[in-house]
Amino acid sequence: MNTPHVVVVMGVAGTGKTTIGPVLAARLGVPYAEGDDFHPQANIAKMSAGTPLTDEDRWPWLDAIGEWGHGRAGLGGVVSCSALKRSYRDRLRAAAPGVVFVHLTGDRALIEDRMSHREGHFMPTALLDSQFATLQPLESDEAGVGVDVLGSPEEITERAANALEDLPEPVQ
Repeated sequence: MNTPHVVVVMGVAGTGKTTIGPVLAARLGVPYAEGDDFHPQANIAKMSAGTPLTDEDRWPWLDAIGEWGHGRAGLGGVVSCSALKRSYRDRLRAAAPGVVFVHLTGDRALIEDRMSHREGHFMPTALLDSQFATLQPLESDEAGVGVDVLGSPEEITERAANALEDLPEPVQ
């Protein structure tokens, strides 16, 4: 890659977005932003209570991530964001047209197991079913790659970085 991409590491809760994102950013030599940090406090309170967010809850969050991505255009960056629906990814692309996606995918049982062992996160495993129900995988006309979450963070990152190398230069 000559021009660094702005990469959104996406997927359902528990796929490792917060683990893989910083490792991928370091590998690419670009900054990392934690998508959860863009949530308004009201969203965190809802999710902590086990209540799924509505699209209306997500718009300001997605807009904030999109603004960050726009600011990184031509410079590169990695941000984590579930980006489960096509409409969410479209909203991110509207703000940051050159953004690409790394969709972390995996077996539901593996993801649930990983979620049950993490500490201090506001997303309960009870919301995993709603995450999978909402998920609309990347479509063929969307710039991005799917990466299986089986293996170590280093192995997953290696697969993601290699797949990103095959994408065209980002749109400025």
